[in-house]
Amino acid sequence: MNVRRSAAVLAATAVIGTATPAMAADPSASPSPSVAIPDGLYGTGDPTYDGVWRQSLTLMAQMEASVEPADKAVDWLAGQQCANGAFPAFRADTTKTCDAKVMVDTNSTAAAVQALAATGGHEDVPRKAVAWLKSVQNKDGGWGYTAGGASDANSTSVVIGALTAVGEQATKVKKNGRTPYDALLRLALPCAGDGAGAFAYQPDKKGGLSANADATAAAVLGALGEQQTNVHSDDDRASQSCEKPGDSEQAAHNGASYLAKTMAKDKYLKSVLPGSEDQPDYGNTADAVVALSAADFHAEATASVHWLEANALKWAAQTGPAAYAQLAFAAQAGGVSPREFGGKDLIVLLNATGPKPEHVPGPKEGRATGTAESDDSKDGLSIAWTVGGGLVLGSLIGFALMLRGRKRRA
Repeated sequence: MNVRRSAAVLAATAVIGTATPAMAADPSASPSPSVAIPDGLYGTGDPTYDGVWRQSLTLMAQMEASVEPADKAVDWLAGQQCANGAFPAFRADTTKTCDAKVMVDTNSTAAAVQALAATGGHEDVPRKAVAWLKSVQNKDGGWGYTAGGASDANSTSVVIGALTAVGEQATKVKKNGRTPYDALLRLALPCAGDGAGAFAYQPDKKGGLSANADATAAAVLGALGEQQTNVHSDDDRASQSCEKPGDSEQAAHNGASYLAKTMAKDKYLKSVLPGSEDQPDYGNTADAVVALSAADFHAEATASVHWLEANALKWAAQTGPAAYAQLAFAAQAGGVSPREFGGKDLIVLLNATGPKPEHVPGPKEGRATGTAESDDSKDGLSIAWTVGGGLVLGSLIGFALMLRGRKRRA
């Protein structure tokens, strides 16, 4: 499944362990959002539950494609920070001091750290945010979605990505002598029984672990200390065997093996809605591609990214900027140019969902290969999409948000 844990916390009607139809529009993706869309924010959906998250993914994908984001887009994200260093999912009025009613969380905070570390220009913001994240680390070494909440695989992994983005070693970030990797190992399933090698999101009330593909994709990256846009390498992991995870690297391999076996037949992961047939989960499949590539399961990653090329563009158009960013991360991880993805340029489509970037590279510039944007695209591209990305009730935004270390913009 691909239910965002932040959605489960913020929306009272969200239930952890359930999923929505893969093409369904969530409440935050309304053509008439309940709050005004701020100048500088990407997407047209209600940002109440996902403003910081989708902006962070967007900026990271632009930087990865050598697109210089609009200054006001970067400034908007930095301006969402509260005085204590934490970020909420969204706050409409940044002139008011954050109070108890402003729900800050580790996921929005860690995502913003990674994006702002990549863009540069607001160095004090990631520093304060990381200090807050350290202050709310749990005794088992991990993090929950909210400060003091039980550690989960997704939150712990995205915080590892934030630490890596600012040059900190997660092995040295300890609470009661335990590191984030210790927390992830507690959530790794053994190599026997259902879900062998996978990661659980959290233990159940009796301490049992159940395989969760969403948590596994995030935890593979977290356990490797990787960040989301993993560069496609020539190494390939031949074995899909599962071995007792004595360390985080072996646990990551086991998790990737689980994903590879789960996706072997159809090349995609499924979301399950009670009472309905299983449907493709495009966002979680994109996450899994990045995780597989990071763990050197490149043949499997490539097969699934080609499936996404053929099937996921409609989903991205309906979902909004974070989905385009997610596909761009998966494309690069799977060895496909985001500029030539299923006959479309994901970066052009992404840029068109918000403020015009400061600079867009020509065909011979930047890391991403492919075509430059046309004059029409610079003036604004008409996109057949009716909803923006949202983090409510089974949002389709991916959670394995981690960007391999990049040089900050001067």
